[in-house]
Amino acid sequence: MREIIFDTETTGFDPRNGDRLVEIGCVELIDRRETGVTFHAYFNPERDMPAAAEAVHGLSSQFLSDKPLFAARVDELLDFFGDAPLIAHNAAFDFGFVNAELERIGRPPLDMARMCCTVQMARKLHPGAKHSLDALCTRYGIDRSHRIKHGALLDAELLAHLYIEMTGGRQIGLGLASSSAALPTASLLAARRDPARPFREPRPHMASAAELARHAEFVAGLNQPLWLDTV
Repeated sequence: MREIIFDTETTGFDPRNGDRLVEIGCVELIDRRETGVTFHAYFNPERDMPAAAEAVHGLSSQFLSDKPLFAARVDELLDFFGDAPLIAHNAAFDFGFVNAELERIGRPPLDMARMCCTVQMARKLHPGAKHSLDALCTRYGIDRSHRIKHGALLDAELLAHLYIEMTGGRQIGLGLASSSAALPTASLLAARRDPARPFREPRPHMASAAELARHAEFVAGLNQPLWLDTV
């Protein structure tokens, strides 16, 4: 199963008030495993960068001035998305900005049915706890020491680790053998043995008659054992 984890950086909180998308980072998962395939792009927002937003992600108007417009890379982005489910932290925010940019250039919006929100997942898993990306990384032991400022690709990579942990962890694909045919044979076990190591027959996993007799003798000699109080 192919899934896309993505994150965005913007000039503010609301595209309806003129805020624009300035960065997007995407990470591909297949069967809950990172493939190493990513998509990352900066966009010229054609407007100034508010100081409060720049303080969050560090992207200045000067830095973005020579970056392509969203329209110039939209086909690459949509090709990367494909028809996969799209996972984001506070996903309605990210979907809102991507769809606003698509609407601006006359392209169909992303189907909201494809949206998976890790904040909503976290609220169900950990009600009453903090659900920020930083707080959840701390809860799941995900190293974020290199996260000085927000960055779309970096945050998408952290979110990919978090999503994997919240959906079963790295062992999600492991299962027990369904038949004795999957178990190692005696000849295979013999082949795996280190020839320099002496072979010892396995010890039977049950007490012998002599051991049981010694145990009964020991128990009989106990002075007022506690378990007799309940008899």
